[in-house]
Formats: sequence, structure tokens, C-alpha cells
Amino acid sequence: MIRFSTVMLSLTTIVGLSQGALAADAEQGATLAKRWCATCHVVSTDQQSAGGQAPPFSAIGKTTDLDTSKLALFLLLPHPKMPDMNLTRAEAADIAEYIKSQGK
Repeated sequence: MIRFSTVMLSLTTIVGLSQGALAADAEQGATLAKRWCATCHVVSTDQQSAGGQAPPFSAIGKTTDLDTSKLALFLLLPHPKMPDMNLTRAEAADIAEYIKSQGK
């Protein structure tokens, strides 16, 4: 019984740590957004303007049914009007989480 409890505790710890490691990082998303997105989008409150007609992140973030998973997928798929940034899944998730945070 003690061995079973030890195994279960270990599995619970591993699962908990892996979920925390997979959480999107809005702060890292801000860094990426300033590098990749600020040319066309206003990505933060301290940015005065952008060169494109793209909506500001604050407006995108206020979308009522914003799903960060779908937004991250959108960032990974090639689509018109946006450059292919070759983002990793984690980077796309970080940017999506940052965009969501800008709507608050």
C-alpha cells in the first residue's frame, strides 16, 4: 500500500509540474509581440502607433469569445497579410495569452 501511495504521489507531482510548464507566458508573449507584431499592430499601451491597418491588441483582447487556443493556432497557420514568423507552439500560445491580457 505504501508503494502504491508513493507511485500515485509521484505521478500527481509529475502531472502537476508538466501542466505548469505548459502554461502560456504572457510576459514572454509581450517580448515576442514587440519583436514580431508591433510593426502592424499597437501591441502595448506605451506604443503610440503602428504602420498597418491591423487592430490593436487591446481590441483583439476584448473580444468576448476570445479563445487563446484558437488564436494561437491562427498565429501558426500561414494566412494573408501577416508574415510567416515561424513561431513555435509555445511562442504562439505566449503571444495569444499576451493578447488576451491586453483586453483587460
